[in-house]
Amino acid sequence: MPKHSKRYNEIVKKVEREKFYSLEEAVKLIKEIANAKFNETIELSLKTGIDPKKNEQQVRSTISLPHGTGKNVRVLVFAVGPNAQAAKEAGADYVGGEELAQKILSEGFTDFDVAIASPDTMGFVGKLGKVLGPRGLMPSPKSGTVTSNVAEAVKSFKAGRVEVRNDKTGNLHLPVGKRDFDAEKLAENIKSAVQQINSLRPQGIKGRFLQKIVVSPTMGPGVKLDLSQFEI
Repeated sequence: MPKHSKRYNEIVKKVEREKFYSLEEAVKLIKEIANAKFNETIELSLKTGIDPKKNEQQVRSTISLPHGTGKNVRVLVFAVGPNAQAAKEAGADYVGGEELAQKILSEGFTDFDVAIASPDTMGFVGKLGKVLGPRGLMPSPKSGTVTSNVAEAVKSFKAGRVEVRNDKTGNLHLPVGKRDFDAEKLAENIKSAVQQINSLRPQGIKGRFLQKIVVSPTMGPGVKLDLSQFEI
């Protein structure tokens, strides 16, 4: 077992492990324990009732946080012609066609957070699955990252649009803000995220979809949220 730092051991004492906190209590506590030397990201983790082995129960989509994530999202766009120009004007960090795909294949270039592709580029983008897939960066119609309107997609992700995708255990993890967010804005982001994710419930699930919700800072312990305060 890895040893925790003295700082971590001190802040973990402030969290009651068996308590389910109200959203207001949790946000106040998170802002208190997120005291690392950098502006920590606040992450939301959700345990779901899906069977991750069943394709029809996979959760993959995008949601928009009312106050963004506080992170400078690096967006790469596969596009040519007018779509490429539109992507650049919308603020994409990297824009290109087959030459950009080749750079990813030959150099393992993955220095970006979101990859968007126009439908006419999927002929060569489809070959990038082995590189981008394991990193959760492969463009997909379900997540809104394969689209004819690349400019709108770029603006949305830059403004705080977040991809939601279950891991191999059926859990979800996503950023909902930064330590320096106002408590009210952070709480609104969390509440909005939970409501939007709950609306993504796949058909065929028996029982509760969202079973446990935890919020935590980058370098701190998780704080469990009381599910009864959400409309789920």
